[in-house]
Amino acid sequence: MGFDNFRKSLEDLMNRATGFNYEPGSTFKAFTVAAALQDKVVTPTSSFTLAPSIEVADRTIEESHERGTETLSVGEILAHSSNVGAVTIGLEVGSEKFDRWIHRFGFGKPTGVQFPGEEQGLVPKLDEYSGSTMGNLPLGQGLSVTPMQMIAGYAAIANGGILRTPRLLESIDGQPVEHSDGVRVISKQTSAELRTMLEGVLGEGGTASEVSVPGYVLAGKTGTAQKVVDGTYSDTQYIASFVGFAPAADPRLLVSVIVDDPKGGDYYGGSVAAPAFGQIASFALPYLGIAPSE
Repeated sequence: MGFDNFRKSLEDLMNRATGFNYEPGSTFKAFTVAAALQDKVVTPTSSFTLAPSIEVADRTIEESHERGTETLSVGEILAHSSNVGAVTIGLEVGSEKFDRWIHRFGFGKPTGVQFPGEEQGLVPKLDEYSGSTMGNLPLGQGLSVTPMQMIAGYAAIANGGILRTPRLLESIDGQPVEHSDGVRVISKQTSAELRTMLEGVLGEGGTASEVSVPGYVLAGKTGTAQKVVDGTYSDTQYIASFVGFAPAADPRLLVSVIVDDPKGGDYYGGSVAAPAFGQIASFALPYLGIAPSE
């Protein structure tokens, strides 16, 4: 067997939920905002006047779509997925506190889910930060995560602020599988504020505004990230993703959709990954007996 065939065989056997390392892109902005809210650097209604770009050391960060100078609230920064806004908020938090928040949400280490060979992602150490690092991390660039880590982190946002070890099994022979009580990472208030703001992503003007499930209020975040190929960011290969939950006010279902190198010319998380979340939710919510939220 040739090396390329051997590598493909390994990839085919990979549990991508626990073994796929990728840059999360804008789905990570929820944790940037969580850190700022919890540290009382911002409130949901705090507003920032944002230029079309922002310079951090030797890097210029721009929006994914052209715009003029705008004033956006924190909620609008999430809903519109503003790169400039996320970096502005991240700089308000500061590198030392931001580093602590990354690890507090469980990134950079395995979640402990009951599956062998779990990857831990790659998070730069604080003493490895360069001048432009805080222009990258708040956007979900410059670090890698696994889908399971993102699911665990978003579950903490959805469940009232508790980071728990994911479980593969609910029960064995009718007996519940024991699980830890978890660790509180954000307050109930911060969790509730984030859930409300993430509703805006699927609302009018949000990056996933075309996705809906009649009778249910949805929440989540889109992400679009350039793939790292041979050590550099590709201009042609992307990761499109969406992490969402429902019902937004009292979440019972959480779904992560990640599309590796989407084809067909469209590569944005809002148009590639978010619709799949909508289709899954439209089937799963009634199937699981989860009552409509409106």
